[in-house]
Amino acid sequence: MSQADPEQLLRELDGWDWELCRRELPAVLPRLLSMYAESEDWTEHIRILRILTEMFLPHISLEDVEQSFFSKVLPKTLQFFDNLMCELCSKAKGLTSQSTELCSTVRNLLQDSESVYYGHLHLISDLLQSMFKETYSLQKQLMELVDLISIDSASTEDDITYMVSVIHTVLEICSVISNMDHALHANTWKFIIKQSLKHHSLLQCHLKHSDILSGLCKDILLSFDSCLQLAEQMKVSEVQEGTDFRLFQRTVKLCRFFANSLVHYTKEFRACLSDSCSQLHQLFLQIYSKFPPSLYAPEILEVHQDEISQVFLVALDPLITQLLPFSPFMEQVLSESLGLPPEQQLPQCLLLLTIMDKLSSQPEEVQTLWNTGKSLSLLSALFLSFQQCCGELSLPVCLPLVLSPGQPAVPISLYHYVCVHLCSFIASTLPPHFPQLEHALLEAVLGSSMITSLLAMDSWCFLARYGTAELCAHHVNVIAHLVKAWPSDCCQVPALAVLLRRMLFLMAPEHQVEFAHEFPPEEVPNLAVWQHVSLRALSPDLRAQVLSQLCSAGLQRCRQWLNSGRALGGLPPVNTALSALLAACSSADATLEAELQTSVLGMLSQFWSFLQAKQVSDEPCLQKTLCLLLHLLEVFIQALDAQLMTQVFALQSSLLQLHPPDHVRLAMLDFLSSMGKVFIPQEAQRQVVPQLSCLFASLLADQSWLIHQHALEAFTRFAEETRHEDVVPWCLNSEEAKNKVVNFLAKTRQVEETREARTERLKQERITWSTQGLKVDGELESAGEPVAKRACHPPSEEQYKAAVGSMEGAVEAVKLLLQKGPPPGWLAGKLEALHAAIATLRDSVRNR
Repeated sequence: MSQADPEQLLRELDGWDWELCRRELPAVLPRLLSMYAESEDWTEHIRILRILTEMFLPHISLEDVEQSFFSKVLPKTLQFFDNLMCELCSKAKGLTSQSTELCSTVRNLLQDSESVYYGHLHLISDLLQSMFKETYSLQKQLMELVDLISIDSASTEDDITYMVSVIHTVLEICSVISNMDHALHANTWKFIIKQSLKHHSLLQCHLKHSDILSGLCKDILLSFDSCLQLAEQMKVSEVQEGTDFRLFQRTVKLCRFFANSLVHYTKEFRACLSDSCSQLHQLFLQIYSKFPPSLYAPEILEVHQDEISQVFLVALDPLITQLLPFSPFMEQVLSESLGLPPEQQLPQCLLLLTIMDKLSSQPEEVQTLWNTGKSLSLLSALFLSFQQCCGELSLPVCLPLVLSPGQPAVPISLYHYVCVHLCSFIASTLPPHFPQLEHALLEAVLGSSMITSLLAMDSWCFLARYGTAELCAHHVNVIAHLVKAWPSDCCQVPALAVLLRRMLFLMAPEHQVEFAHEFPPEEVPNLAVWQHVSLRALSPDLRAQVLSQLCSAGLQRCRQWLNSGRALGGLPPVNTALSALLAACSSADATLEAELQTSVLGMLSQFWSFLQAKQVSDEPCLQKTLCLLLHLLEVFIQALDAQLMTQVFALQSSLLQLHPPDHVRLAMLDFLSSMGKVFIPQEAQRQVVPQLSCLFASLLADQSWLIHQHALEAFTRFAEETRHEDVVPWCLNSEEAKNKVVNFLAKTRQVEETREARTERLKQERITWSTQGLKVDGELESAGEPVAKRACHPPSEEQYKAAVGSMEGAVEAVKLLLQKGPPPGWLAGKLEALHAAIATLRDSVRNR
């Protein structure tokens, strides 16, 4: 035997045969035992132990094996086994439905058991099987024995106490054996449920229902998670048969048993479950969160997903019906302070829709319970929940919906799904609940979430069409009065204006006439209402009458301002008049009288004669005026003369150099696109054509994605319609601009992020939105009302941290800019001033 180093010895042993091992046993065994005792590395430890047991242990006599082998090997082996178990437990704690890699690692650690036990594993398996058979037999006998016991009204208090004690003792046993065997676990729960229901009247007030329900919900979620993990493993391994599949099917059956047991138990003991409503609510949310279209649903095969949903979503559906009349459950679901995590926002929305679908078949008192909730009504809770599903609404996710009875379900968007169910709920709403319905719709329309506001508008328009003509007229009048009463710059007015515009189309002709009498177009104060209305909604006779009156009133108001001192303080009413003129003229099509058209164009020319680019750049009210003037010129684009066209382009060119805000640039693009419809007069071409091409070139190169996209669309419309084909290439003054236009026309897709990356981004955006968006909702005050004065509190430490954090972030941003290029000349002076300001702040802090 070579006196080589340990590693060389182990390499030599790999080639030894049976006879060589027996012959060299006295010389090699002491060295191996010494190496085993000194080894610290797990891999080396296992390697030496395998050599000892496989190559040399068979050659040691029974008389000597204890003294020469077991006494020296077993102590450290036991310690090694304990450490291995600790490591496995540590890894197992991190297993989730998403950690398939970690699950694979644990499986690898548990392999090769058969070779380690050297064919004796089946003996252990036989012993375990025998033990479980005995356990089943003992459990069956115990259940039969307890089932023979019958307690009734004549039973003593001790009898009842003993039975309650038996049930809760078995419940404790159930929590211990939950991971041991499915059948044993299910039979134990069957015993608990059966005995509880058998003696329902006597045990109802003595059982700890919250403990039983908690244990049942916990086991439901555990079995549910097991189903998902097994389904994930089968998807990853692409193996749909074998041990995992059989275990998956057994676990699904266990899930079905648990779900049915919960439904049965809740039905019998609902009155005693006030303290358990939060657990029941969470059960629904956690299960819903693992099904599409949730962003947090695991990736599993559709066949497995359908099988699991048939168990949970179908089996638990009766449970929701049972809980509808239960006031504590309603209070839990409609609570304003749920504080749900992001993954449970969509489940909450879907749960509310499920409740809505069921309410129409419930007694009136149950409908009243949910429609006049203690803190929120059902409809208000739905809007609140819907606006927090921004991630799922951003992805093209779908839900199944049966559009007509007897037809298969079709996939529709989440927005469409919610809207259909919401309209169905509105159609079944009882008349006494209309005040809550109207309040919830108006609140949602005025909220900060645009998608929720749109949902409320769509629902309200359905109500206007489904309800009576009188109800529609009443709602239109209420909305119009709100629009008229609130300041035009109020942030809620645009949403109300869109709703007013849509609902006027749904009014009966006679009610439209009454609306015109209620808000006479010839009266200047009513222009605030008519500016938001499309005259195409009106009957032809009424449209002509309103058109004439609006133009007269609008022109009168504009001329008054133009002929006076033209004070900027008096411009907001003028903007309202221009907006009303725009609404009238854009709805007139080609029916506008020539005399009226001439009057409007003359008034527009007066505005352009005094507008200055610098003044427009500095004054927001003038920016709005400019946008309205540009939109009006689009309507009369065919009638523009050379002088007015030259003035318009000169002002736009000068203003663009001053970097106007986005809404001004968008209005400029709309006007530029309309220039494709006209032939530029010869006397104006020398000035207008170069300015037109420069404007398009600058806006196509804009860094704002919104402006850039709108510029591509505007340029495309212009290029398709213009007779000045030679202008088109002048607008594309670079290869980059040409490529962008070509790609846009060819509908070439840019490099897109993967669905997985987009999903993760939306999850992060949802977290940010949930902290900022809800804060905005909480701070919105009543429209048109001054913000109430608040008590002056000293600034908190968090406010100081936020302010200093902003300063640090600004410093880092300047550092990055300096790395990318030379600084502007004014930067050094600005930094000196900031340095002095910071020094003053530092001295102020020290003096305090």
